[in-house]
Amino acid sequence: MTAHISTFLLLGAGGDLSSRLLMPALGQLLTKQPERRLQLVGAGREEFTPAAWRAVVKKSFATAGASGSAVDRVIAETTYHTANPADPADLARVLAECEGVPAVYLAVPPAVAALVCDALAEVGLPAGAQIALEKPFGVDEESAVALNARLAGFVPENQIHRVDHFLGRSTVYNLLGLRFANRIFEPLWSSEHIERVDIVYDEQLGLEGRAGYYDRAGALVDMIQSHLLQVLAVLAMEPPSSLGAADLRDAKGIVLRATRLRNGNPARNSHRARYTAGVVDGHSVPSYVDEHGVRAENNTETLAEVTLEINTWRWAGVPFTLRSGKALAERRREIVITFKPVPYLPTGFGAQPGPTVLRILLVPDEISLELNLNGPGDPLTLDRVHLNAAFGPGQLLAYGEVLEGVLGGDPTLSVRGDSAEECWRIVAPVLAAWRTDAVPLGDYPAGTTGPADWKPVG
Repeated sequence: MTAHISTFLLLGAGGDLSSRLLMPALGQLLTKQPERRLQLVGAGREEFTPAAWRAVVKKSFATAGASGSAVDRVIAETTYHTANPADPADLARVLAECEGVPAVYLAVPPAVAALVCDALAEVGLPAGAQIALEKPFGVDEESAVALNARLAGFVPENQIHRVDHFLGRSTVYNLLGLRFANRIFEPLWSSEHIERVDIVYDEQLGLEGRAGYYDRAGALVDMIQSHLLQVLAVLAMEPPSSLGAADLRDAKGIVLRATRLRNGNPARNSHRARYTAGVVDGHSVPSYVDEHGVRAENNTETLAEVTLEINTWRWAGVPFTLRSGKALAERRREIVITFKPVPYLPTGFGAQPGPTVLRILLVPDEISLELNLNGPGDPLTLDRVHLNAAFGPGQLLAYGEVLEGVLGGDPTLSVRGDSAEECWRIVAPVLAAWRTDAVPLGDYPAGTTGPADWKPVG
């Protein structure tokens, strides 16, 4: 039986993540669930008067159009405490202000999160308390194992929410519904029929003032090691018996344990580059190394590409390419499933325009099935057609889905500890090769599709 959460304790409450994403999502959740009674307690190194803090909360709620009795009550009653979340004495003082059982959200950088976990282990949490952490979870496999061990010392695994907002509830369930509710797809979902899978998350945005975090992480850690590997796991998992937390997380874990760098060869199956000065969507973008806060000697990549393999009967031989980058020509957020060509095309037809391709677009969630059909003129000429459909929109913002799980004690869409460790293991040989420059760091002008010598993906 999950304990009722009475308080949402937001550590790092004065930061951008809290004001721009977490509190708007909380406001939206309270709007849709006015019966929910919740105390909001903020804490961080920044200083706020009670009035200034309430103004911050009210402004953040307003960006999501939040309104209603629950919203008004939280704004009126919220409190803020200037404190060092990594200091046990400060943390104990803040926890003492929380009513009932708290959900503690660590909206702090990864290095600080580890220190906060040390403090929480010393102070302790009430039975039933939930704890949420932002990715990345550690900086490598060894640190992820250590962090998980630290967490296990004071809170059960099913009360730990390793947050991946990328997999909001609607996105996960859209993928599962497409696969498992349609007999036309699941029998084809294997190496027998699929040539390759590409998962692409290209952004037009540049650094956007995030050098403090991004210049130490880079595209591989920021997006592929966390978000895109989770998408791969949902896409490639075996059919679970239910949509419960245990079944879904078990199915994802099995896939990740079977996933490896293709042929174990980072020089052949990984690429990295960073943007130089250019123009994106009509706006001038400086070179990455000239962005404020960037240290050129870090050799941080802004575009990463890795090709993996899944060593299971279902997926043997199918390359899975994961790619993500910044300051690119267009925004692409899609899963591209390319099917194998037909084994034989009867003589008399014209050339086949291309293989069957299923595109699953992320944000907004849509699908497009590319087929070869007889053209309107010569019936022996095959034309390319697209069948399009849109998934139903989710009821909440991505972080609203996250908070609903945290406050409800439901870890279904959270990353389990073993899966977090596996994600680091998968990218470890790539990171090692990049650190020794075994894979060269290329470059591409901002506003292009990437280095000219890279093969197109998807």
